[in-house]
Amino acid sequence: MYLSRAVDQLREQGYPVREEDAARLSPFIRRHVRLDGHYSFHQPDLRGSHRPLRDPDAPDEGSP
Repeated sequence: MYLSRAVDQLREQGYPVREEDAARLSPFIRRHVRLDGHYSFHQPDLRGSHRPLRDPDAPDEGSP
């Protein structure tokens, strides 16, 4: 859901997103998967809304 929103926003801003690149996007991330097999998914109550998209110029969370 958020990948589609991010791609749509990039296209609205005039960024050239090629279909063959967008087709390879994956929601798979590994930060929430621990080596001992426990998974952490924290889903806030958004009351039917979406979270705002992350600012690509903002520093990553947890970076020094």
